Amino acid sequence: MTMAMPDLLESPETQLSQRFDRSWLVIVHNDPVNLMSYVSMVFRRVFGWNRERAEHHMMEVHHKGRSIVWSGEREKAELYVQQLHGFLLLATLERATG
Repeated sequence: MTMAMPDLLESPETQLSQRFDRSWLVIVHNDPVNLMSYVSMVFRRVFGWNRERAEHHMMEVHHKGRSIVWSGEREKAELYVQQLHGFLLLATLERATG
């Protein structure tokens, strides 16, 4: 049986910090105001997605009430939430579990 060796270049604090940084979700919630085509356009502008991916997430918001549109470090997640709010979309930031 072989055991995985920790990365010798990274301290436990660095590994913990990196895991913590990657643990934030940007979630867009459904609202009764914005048109579906508008939401799709916002996703394309903010995230640089193609039409297919933007429409997939827009439909997820429409049918399920929310969609996780991005995950990663907190600072960038906060920026995405601000940008989405600038387009008047209902977006939140949540810590990922696990």
